[in-house]
Amino acid sequence: MPKTPPTNFKPAPNLGRELKGLVIINTGNGKGKSTAGFGTMFRAWGRGMNICAIQFIKSEKSQYGEQLAAEKIGIEIIASGRGFTWTSKNLSEDESRAKNGWRIAKEKIESKEYDLILLDEITYPISFGWIDLNEVINTLKDKPEMLHVILTGRDAEPGLIQAADLVTEMTEVKHPYGDQGIPAQKGIEF
Repeated sequence: MPKTPPTNFKPAPNLGRELKGLVIINTGNGKGKSTAGFGTMFRAWGRGMNICAIQFIKSEKSQYGEQLAAEKIGIEIIASGRGFTWTSKNLSEDESRAKNGWRIAKEKIESKEYDLILLDEITYPISFGWIDLNEVINTLKDKPEMLHVILTGRDAEPGLIQAADLVTEMTEVKHPYGDQGIPAQKGIEF
């Protein structure tokens, strides 16, 4: 039976509030957290906003689609990781790189030069204890008023969620790897 549009839909009320920069979190065990973050970042770029991204897991040697696209159109992406930390044989190096990525991110947040900053996969080094959760929360609270910050990754800490304006939890319903044995594909996952 076809669905009909809801009849009780009401647009958001105009509460008379001014616009502000949002803290957005894409979390959960489903696919699409980084994809959504980069999609928003590219949308902002299309609107003439000054943007950048810091990737906390991917390395500068990575050749992911978002990195290649950003390079072609002049978007700054800083990859501070070394790849998948869960397969690392040198966690102290991974921790050092995560801390350096956070130092760079914090400088960019405080610089007042950007309209949107993407902190891709930052929840992992936070949950590993490599980046101080309270420092991240305080930095987000003290960010420039109109700066949008997007954070991505699984298992966002409750305090981080509390500090956000918008949180989306990606839920895995069906996945080609586990359900069908289909490997990651260029242009879809990387």
